[in-house]
Amino acid sequence: MEHLELFFKSIFIDNMVFATFLGMCSYLAVSKKVSTAVGLGAAVIFVLAVTVPLNWLLDQYILRDGALAWLGPEYADYDLSFLSFILFIATIATMVQLVEIVVEKFSPSLYNSLGIFLPLIAVNCAILGGSLFMQSRDIQTLGLATTYGIGSGIGWFLAILAIAAIREKIRYSNVPAPLRGLGITFIITGLMAIGFMSFGGMLTGGDEEEETTPVAEVAPVKEMSKEASDELVLTTNEKE
Repeated sequence: MEHLELFFKSIFIDNMVFATFLGMCSYLAVSKKVSTAVGLGAAVIFVLAVTVPLNWLLDQYILRDGALAWLGPEYADYDLSFLSFILFIATIATMVQLVEIVVEKFSPSLYNSLGIFLPLIAVNCAILGGSLFMQSRDIQTLGLATTYGIGSGIGWFLAILAIAAIREKIRYSNVPAPLRGLGITFIITGLMAIGFMSFGGMLTGGDEEEETTPVAEVAPVKEMSKEASDELVLTTNEKE
């Protein structure tokens, strides 16, 4: 259940494009055709699915404070967290280079269509953001890290696929001249982000238990006898 919840949350609620607006450069530049968007989206899914669990291993066994304790007690005090960006980007660049070689080998047309944006996946903030979010959210297991990476990639894939399909349709629509191009694309992206915000309550409806305020027990009030009440009135009048 935890894997399923994290998977759907990373796709719809914490979507890389619509929730954090990461990877916008490739999202806007490569979303003119559906075929190109599908190719880049598949590459992003693969890179995130591989780099997030790899960077989780690096974070758990090398980068965290005391992570080197498995080498011996003398290494328990080492903190290499300042190397996070360098090692994360090195892992991402290696995987992107692998993807570039595979795409160029098996689909030269897609490789030419993606152009410079395929190697730029290495510096795509959505790819690095997946690893950094994994680190900041303290994901506990390698399986959850893999689930988060795949879900984040699918979320980015759905975002670029949706905007590419819409841009192909509005090419033949009567869009006002000042809004043609990136203008209408930004407006549609904002509307889609508002739509994805509606998924925010999808997985949180039954999480919070209703808090019941304890009612203090009130001791029963004893009825005062008529003689005691008359005596209290007389005493009050005498004091006045």
